[in-house]
Amino acid sequence: MTFIKWANGQHTADFECCDKVKMEPYSANCKVQCMRDGNIYITQLPKRIRGKAMFRDDNSTLTLGRDGRYYFVFTMPKDMVHKLPMLLVRQASAIAQKVIRELLTLNTNL
Repeated sequence: MTFIKWANGQHTADFECCDKVKMEPYSANCKVQCMRDGNIYITQLPKRIRGKAMFRDDNSTLTLGRDGRYYFVFTMPKDMVHKLPMLLVRQASAIAQKVIRELLTLNTNL
């Protein structure tokens, strides 16, 4: 095993197998704990389950999360900051109108 701390402060640990082991190669997001005594514990993190967007616009989405919360996400390149207020208001309003129509449809169907 080789440990390296790069100039940018990030760490690398390389493991080289000494035995003849056959296993399926894989890549995963993991939690790594390096202990003072040199022991290393690697635990694969659960896969992120993304919610399907309920409503979508050019730069924004509304999603219902697994935690029962609604998430409005707006993204835009930094160089378009001059358009941000106008587009944010327009797209948030458009999605809000879609939610209102959906709620009215649900209420009339009850």
